[in-house]
Amino acid sequence: MRDEEILAEIHRIVDDEHRTREAAQRDELTPEQERQEVQRLEVALDRCWDLLRQRRALRSAGEDPDRAETRSEQVVEHYRQ
Repeated sequence: MRDEEILAEIHRIVDDEHRTREAAQRDELTPEQERQEVQRLEVALDRCWDLLRQRRALRSAGEDPDRAETRSEQVVEHYRQ
């Protein structure tokens, strides 16, 4: 995936999150459904940002950004903050 594709995916996920929250405000989703969907979207977003950061770091180090790999949810969600 190229950087532009990753950024497009990030924008799509953010739009999905906004639509999910709006649907919940219209009572089209239960609070639990909203929570689960937002959590799923946040994980997807974290994975995209991680991939983009990897690509940028590799490029900055003079390496091939295509070596970056999408990491698992378990890896991305357990980084130290």
